[in-house]
Amino acid sequence: MIHSIDVEITAPVYDTEVTDRVADGIANIFPPAEPTFRHGELTAEVHDLEHLSQLLHRQEILDTARGVFFDNRRGDSFSFRLNKQAAVEEVVNFVVDEPGELGAIAVQVTVSEPTVEEFIDYLAPPTEGGAPVDTD
Repeated sequence: MIHSIDVEITAPVYDTEVTDRVADGIANIFPPAEPTFRHGELTAEVHDLEHLSQLLHRQEILDTARGVFFDNRRGDSFSFRLNKQAAVEEVVNFVVDEPGELGAIAVQVTVSEPTVEEFIDYLAPPTEGGAPVDTD
């Protein structure tokens, strides 16, 4: 599937944190992100969520991911937040309530092509009994 997306990633970095560890967390989930540190936060931009999709499949959290993505859909984009500590371990852990004292990695995905719904179906396909269902 051809897709055109812009993914903006931001994460606050507090005095008690090691900037490189937060940067590693971002890069673990979103390679080839190259986070830049400015004004107390790291920012990065990527145009591919293939690794995130692989992690969602591997962790068997496709239904959870779909719920988060669809709940946070606005027009041609959707957003979500990830636990920083988990990201350092290359684990996807969605933050749905308060992000906690360290904040969260905030992700904004803008989809140019195909539609947002089609891209979410590609990223985290619908499942039946926990297994991805082929929608083609």
